[in-house]
Amino acid sequence: MDKDSPEQLALRHELEHGWSLGHRANRKGHRLLSGHILPHTQGQDPADVADLHPGPLLPPAPLPRLPAANKALPCVCHTCHCLSLSGEGGPISPSSAAQQSKQLLGRGGNMERGAVVGAGLGAGDRIRALLGCLVKVLLWVASVLLYFGSEQAARLLGSPCLRRLYHAWLAAVVIFGPLLQFHVNPRTIFASHGNFFNIKFVNSAWGWTCTFLGGFVLLVVFLATRRVAVTARHLSRLVVGAAVWRGAGRAFLLIEDLTGSCFELLPQGLLLHELPDRRSCLAAGHQWRGYTVSSHTFLLTFCCLLMAEEAAVFAKYLAHGLPAGAPLRLVFLLNVLLLGLWNFLLVCTVIYFHQYTHKVVGAAVGTFAWYLTYGSWYHQPWSPGSPGHGLFPRSHSSRKHN
Repeated sequence: MDKDSPEQLALRHELEHGWSLGHRANRKGHRLLSGHILPHTQGQDPADVADLHPGPLLPPAPLPRLPAANKALPCVCHTCHCLSLSGEGGPISPSSAAQQSKQLLGRGGNMERGAVVGAGLGAGDRIRALLGCLVKVLLWVASVLLYFGSEQAARLLGSPCLRRLYHAWLAAVVIFGPLLQFHVNPRTIFASHGNFFNIKFVNSAWGWTCTFLGGFVLLVVFLATRRVAVTARHLSRLVVGAAVWRGAGRAFLLIEDLTGSCFELLPQGLLLHELPDRRSCLAAGHQWRGYTVSSHTFLLTFCCLLMAEEAAVFAKYLAHGLPAGAPLRLVFLLNVLLLGLWNFLLVCTVIYFHQYTHKVVGAAVGTFAWYLTYGSWYHQPWSPGSPGHGLFPRSHSSRKHN
C-alpha cells in the first residue's frame, strides 16, 4: 500500500483538527463510555488519547445485563444519569439520559409537594375529627335535655293534684284575667286581631291540637298494645272533640242569630232595620249584632283541658317500662310546648278581646264540654275510653279488689 505524501498528511491533519470542540468532546465521552483503549496508549490520560487518535470509533463494548428484577429500578445518581438502564440492559444516548434525569427531578418535586399536601390533609382530618366530636357532644347534651325534660314534664302532668290546680288556674285566668287590661299596653302586638299568633294559631287551634296530640296518642297506644283496633279506639276521642268544636260553633252562631238585630251605620249613629235574620241583614250591607259567645275562649279552654288529660298518660307509660325512645319523647315535649302556647294565647285573648261575659260563657262551655266527655262519658264501656284505658296491665291487688 502506498504511503500518504506529506501534503496529504498535512491536509488530513488540518481537516481533522478543524472539527468543532463540541464534536471532539462528544467523541471523547463516547470513547470513554465504550471502554476501548489502544494497546500503545495504556497508562496515558484518556482525554489525551482521544486527541491523539481522532479516527473512527470502535463499536462500544456491551454492558453487562442486569437481572430482570432490576429492570424497573431507575438510576437516581445525578452524576451518572447518562448510564440509566434501558428495558434491554443496553446504554442509552446522552439526550435520553438527560430527559430521564429531568423526569427524576420532576418526580422528586412531586414527592415534596405530596408531603405538603399530605400535611394539609392531616390538618383537614383533624378539623373534621374535632367537628365530629363537637357534634357528638351536642347530640349528647340534646339527648340528656330531652330525657330530663320529658321525665319532669310527665311527672308534673301525671300528678292528679297538679291537674286540679291547673283547672283552678284556667278558671282564674278567665275570671280575673280581664282585670289586667287596665295595667297592660293596649298598643302591643297581641292587642291586634291581625297578629301572627292570632291568625296562624288561634284560628287554627283545633288543627294544631289534632296534629300534635294525634301523633302522641298514636305512638303511645300502638307501642303499648301493638293492636290497631285499640289504637283506632283511642284516636276516636279526637273525632269526638272535633264534633264538639263544630257543634259548639254552630250553637254560638244560632245564639247570635236569635238574640241579634240588624243595624245600619250612619253619620248620626245606628239605624235599626226590621230584617228577620242575619243572612238577609248582611246581604243588604248592614251589620247584625247579637250576643256573641267567644269561640276563641271556648276553643282554647277546651284544648288546654283535653291536652292536659291526654298527656297525663305518659307518666304511667314510663312507670311501666314501655319503650320510650327519642321520637316519642320529642313528640311529648312538643305537645307540652303547644299546651304552654295555648295558655299564653288564652291569657292574651281574655285581656285584649271580647266582652267579659262573652269570654266567661265561652270558657264555661268549654269546661262543660270537657266534663261531659272526659269526666263522664269516656268512663263508660260503650265510649272511646278514657286516656290510658286498656294500655297497662293491672296489678294483682287491683284484680282482687275488683
